[in-house]
Amino acid sequence: MTKDLANGEPWTPARSAALYQIDGWGEPYFSVNAQGHVQVRPDPRLDRHIDLFDLVEDLKARGLALPLLIRFSDILADRIRRLNEAFSKAISDYNYSGVYRGVFPVKVNQQRHVVEEIVEFGRPWNYGLEAGSKPELLIALAASQEPGALIICNGYKDEKYIETAILAKGFDKTVVIVLERIEELDIAFAAADKLGIRPVLGVRAKLTAKGIGRWADSAGDRAKFGLTATEIVEVIDRLQARDMLDCLQLLHFHIGSQISSIRPIKTALREATHIFVELCRMGAPVKYLDVGGGLAVDYDGSKTDFHASRNYDIHEYAADVVGAIQEACKDANLEPPTIVSESGRAIVAHQSVLVFEVVGTSEVPVAEAIAPTPTANKVLRDMYEAWQNATPQNVQEAWHDAAQAKEEAFTLFKLGYLSMRERAEAERLFWACCGKFLRFVRGMKQVPEELQDLERIMASIYYCNFSVFQSAPDSWAIDQLFPIMPIHRLSEEPVGRGTIADLTCDSDGAIDKFIDVQDVKTVLELHPFDPTQNYFLGLFLNGAYQEILGDLHNLFGDTNAVHVQLGREGYHVAHVVKGDSITEVLHYVQYNPEMMVESVRRQAERALRNGQITLPQVRLLMRHYEDSLDAYTYLGDDD
Repeated sequence: MTKDLANGEPWTPARSAALYQIDGWGEPYFSVNAQGHVQVRPDPRLDRHIDLFDLVEDLKARGLALPLLIRFSDILADRIRRLNEAFSKAISDYNYSGVYRGVFPVKVNQQRHVVEEIVEFGRPWNYGLEAGSKPELLIALAASQEPGALIICNGYKDEKYIETAILAKGFDKTVVIVLERIEELDIAFAAADKLGIRPVLGVRAKLTAKGIGRWADSAGDRAKFGLTATEIVEVIDRLQARDMLDCLQLLHFHIGSQISSIRPIKTALREATHIFVELCRMGAPVKYLDVGGGLAVDYDGSKTDFHASRNYDIHEYAADVVGAIQEACKDANLEPPTIVSESGRAIVAHQSVLVFEVVGTSEVPVAEAIAPTPTANKVLRDMYEAWQNATPQNVQEAWHDAAQAKEEAFTLFKLGYLSMRERAEAERLFWACCGKFLRFVRGMKQVPEELQDLERIMASIYYCNFSVFQSAPDSWAIDQLFPIMPIHRLSEEPVGRGTIADLTCDSDGAIDKFIDVQDVKTVLELHPFDPTQNYFLGLFLNGAYQEILGDLHNLFGDTNAVHVQLGREGYHVAHVVKGDSITEVLHYVQYNPEMMVESVRRQAERALRNGQITLPQVRLLMRHYEDSLDAYTYLGDDD
């Protein structure tokens, strides 16, 4: 335990928990224990915890190098349970005579072990799968082995996709082909005629109601998928003309991912339920109403309609869905349909934690200012004077003086009036000013706008053993916020401020936006780095989309991954998925490692003949080269 440098009070794990908002975004799965470590409660119904730091040390001892993706299977099971129980309660509360049949969108996390666990954990609720492409349909058909399994087929469809889906009816599955383009109706007709099997069809409606945030355009007139009202009527008429109207059994809509406010969901439900009523009145025996995805995750713990949060919970969501459909069916005197939802993010986000270590830092060189000589250039004397005279009361004026002096110094250097040593002295004085000013700013209740950027300017860079592009691509691509925090040392005050840089040689391979209950922070509170000690950070709630969206920037491949499950005595590792070796990622980009070895060997032999390299050096080079091909793409314990 350390002292809070600001007020002398003891720093506690509870203060770290509050600082990193873990009780907001982590509840009920993640918290901070008395040892100052992040702990995991995979099944909230049980008073059993896993110390995340101890787990990582255990996994390292088993030979699994960081970065390490840890999937907690019991959290996945609990997310499925919570969603289904929320709908069960809503159905009971509203005396709804229909049932709920959720499906998991495979696109959100296609990893085999994840999909297989979803099928296993969802079995008590007849939880199904949604496929958005032909490869995902193949996954769904192989994974869903229970009779009566529900598979929803979305996405762009060709003849083989639709024929495969129709034929799968013979497996005692309910396979629904959702028409998202009017052209797919002709393909479905041709497939039905060819196979002599009547398909189960659905239509995806383009709603005028839109979502909120960056996925708002998933709905509306210019949405990528879905049928307009005119096209839906055409589907009805053409099905009726072929005596196939009974095949139309599902209505689907989707207004986007991560819907952070409940209001757009309510608005969309109102429109969709009217479409459902009209379809039934036109003679279509619609049995399923698929409300799509969008159930959000509270990444920052603020419980607001901010894009990284949500202002509702699962129970409110389920109640609003059930209530809206119940009301529409009651008013129209219709039998309530089976409710289907395609919640993916809310199911798999919490189960995964990426743990990586800090391997180095780049600090701002701050030291006490040293007075220039009386004959030094005036800009140096002005900058020192700004540092010397600065007080909490005049810090804004002092900042103006220091910033102006720095600009003048750099201009003079470019014009040849300052030497390199004098420029270096100007830089040292400016950083000394910034360090002093920052101490004043941290004590202010109201910080002037031009001083608010001092934290970012003075932040250290923490270099970490992972790839943003591989493990958190949404952080780079769409500024997605993920909770990031140390998983240990939480009984110490994190006196440093930093941003995170990965191993790639790309300036975009960095994270400089972090969750905050009020806004978005540009720096993260971190502990001083000691290169002789491990310092582990965790990136949480990253189980949705990140693995499949990850790319091979600089040829950093998939990380090591493990599935951890609670057992009767502690935990056990259910599955280990080894990360990519360098050889594997080279194959991805069409290189032949054996030919590469031979090419380097020939060059080494030529250099040896020419006396440019010694025989021991050749042996060492070839050993390093060949050993590296079998190694993890990230920095490992042997590096």
